[in-house]
Amino acid sequence: MSRKILLLAGDYVEDYEAMVPFQAMLSVGLKVDSIAPDRKKGDTVPTAVHDFVGDQTYKETQGHRFAITADFDQVNPEDYDGLYITGGRAPEYIRLNKKVLDITRHFFEANKPVAAICHGIQVLTAAKVLSGRTLTAYVAVGPDIELAGGTWKNVPADQAVVDGMLVTSPAWPGHPAILREFYKLLGVRIEM
Repeated sequence: MSRKILLLAGDYVEDYEAMVPFQAMLSVGLKVDSIAPDRKKGDTVPTAVHDFVGDQTYKETQGHRFAITADFDQVNPEDYDGLYITGGRAPEYIRLNKKVLDITRHFFEANKPVAAICHGIQVLTAAKVLSGRTLTAYVAVGPDIELAGGTWKNVPADQAVVDGMLVTSPAWPGHPAILREFYKLLGVRIEM
């Protein structure tokens, strides 16, 4: 039986941080449902591309439309084996949604694998699930982790940090690392 993953997004999710993990997880046989507050199956959300061009923070340009594959209001987190929280600007406002926080807490309370990348960690801080945990995020989110009772680990953007059933990465260059660790937490084995 294939593992089911819930991928949490929202308007102006970072393009790579939604598209890449969604497609990569499908490619290894996982069933992935993407959801966003106020969206139904068949809807889309706008994305933004965040690129590092030497400024103090990233530059943002318009990305693709990202397809939503399940109704947000109907989703039951108990039906899923893992949660993947995307980054970009979306986490800043979806973390204000009570159901987003309830979904997130479910995965932590049930000790199911959770992956969060970049600003996606803002959902974790709002859900109050970081006390005593060590994780990473985009550098600007580091203080939020500390304020939420966690320990922020500043690692290069292409790395990931694992703490129990939680894996995090600072930004989209970390896709190989975060996905590799998320697969391990899910019990997915890729053999060559």
